[in-house]
Amino acid sequence: MKFYKIFSLIAIAGFGVSCANNTENKSSEMIVQQADGTISLKLEKAAVYNCEENPANNTAEWNFVVSRPGRFGVWLSTATTDTMNLRYPSAVKINLQDERIEARPVGDKIILNTSDVKYPYFRADSYIGTFYIEQPGEYSLQVINEKVVPGRLKEDTSSYAESTRMMSVVLLPMTR
Repeated sequence: MKFYKIFSLIAIAGFGVSCANNTENKSSEMIVQQADGTISLKLEKAAVYNCEENPANNTAEWNFVVSRPGRFGVWLSTATTDTMNLRYPSAVKINLQDERIEARPVGDKIILNTSDVKYPYFRADSYIGTFYIEQPGEYSLQVINEKVVPGRLKEDTSSYAESTRMMSVVLLPMTR
């Protein structure tokens, strides 16, 4: 058991050293739940951790306040030029406190005329799963996937000019 604890600490420290060198932190402001119960988490307002050695470990993290708890549907918004194939190489992992959901975005809803994206992109919203938030309060949510790219890298590096870009995570209140 002692070996397992030591190994775990070394692994966590190694991950932190290898990936923490490229950090873009914008999550100093607390995001609040909207009047209709929606919680909108835009990538440009996230603390983003970019792992060059293994981009599948790229992480975006938000802090937000829930005033009306309940069950929330989790939707991932993507800007894409190909609505038939969003080109996510691996599943998107979303963590809320101790819960995790994983899914590969498929574009359940395609939004054609929106101010969120400019031509030649379209917005594709993908249903990922649900989270239950039992109490009002402050929470943090993480998204882990290679499509989490800091804004400065998207603008500065042509290799990130892809046909698919992650834009946001939206928690929509579910009703019975």
